[in-house]
Amino acid sequence: MRIVFRIVLAGLLLAGTWIALAPRLAVAQDPNTMMPAESAAKAKQLIEAAVQAMGGSAYLNVRDVTCTGKLSQFGHNGQLNGYAKFIDFSKPPDRDRTENLPQRNIITVMNGDKGWVLDRGGVSEALRTDVAAFEADTKKDIDNVLRRRYKEPDMVLRYAGRDVVDLREVDWVELVDSDDRTIRIAFSTESHLPVRKVVTTRDPNLRMKFDETEYYSNYHPLSGVETPFQITRDRNGVKFYQAFFDSCEYNTNLSDSLFTKESLEERWEKVAPRNKKKSKD
Repeated sequence: MRIVFRIVLAGLLLAGTWIALAPRLAVAQDPNTMMPAESAAKAKQLIEAAVQAMGGSAYLNVRDVTCTGKLSQFGHNGQLNGYAKFIDFSKPPDRDRTENLPQRNIITVMNGDKGWVLDRGGVSEALRTDVAAFEADTKKDIDNVLRRRYKEPDMVLRYAGRDVVDLREVDWVELVDSDDRTIRIAFSTESHLPVRKVVTTRDPNLRMKFDETEYYSNYHPLSGVETPFQITRDRNGVKFYQAFFDSCEYNTNLSDSLFTKESLEERWEKVAPRNKKKSKD
């Protein structure tokens, strides 16, 4: 009886939540009746409100970021296989360096359209497919979109309506770029912070549509910048990425040399196994 009562009570509470939200959802503008210019203006207004919520000028003037945390490791079916500690250095929008902790002997560096990897075999060029994936990720990165990309002259903006996501009321904004990539972002109507992003792309060879969803949660204000300490991604419903951040620092004046092949070669000289060093001698 207690179980049945709890189920009924949970149903009533959920129904009450929807009833409470229904009048507010009804008041929201209907995106289907808005003129294109009006819809674009509404979308721009929501994005600019989100930028202010993220920290305003502090958010816009981020020059570099250093974060540590744990990265979930998933199998092909989305099953969790374990965790790995990492430190990540980045200079927006297109320079990134990720190292494993505590050894720091597995490092990936991406710098625009170039990339390199340090592993137990030494330093090598990153796979072209990995570099291409990084370039694509840069174009749909939430911070890059909010700081820069939404202002691109060929970017189409639309207001996509009000909704409830994870029992939170949100406004959806839709952006379509020159590559016909659709980026939909859900902003909390209460905090104006982004809570979800959905990127839709089409594979021209397979003629299939792919949805990649990114979830943002556990925000912390750091140096005036609202920072999500948990980011999760899934592709067509299968989870493939989840990061839990322990700390983040902004504007520590990271050197450009950190994002070069030479920096990895210098690191290799310090971490290479002794027998490999001797063979070089």
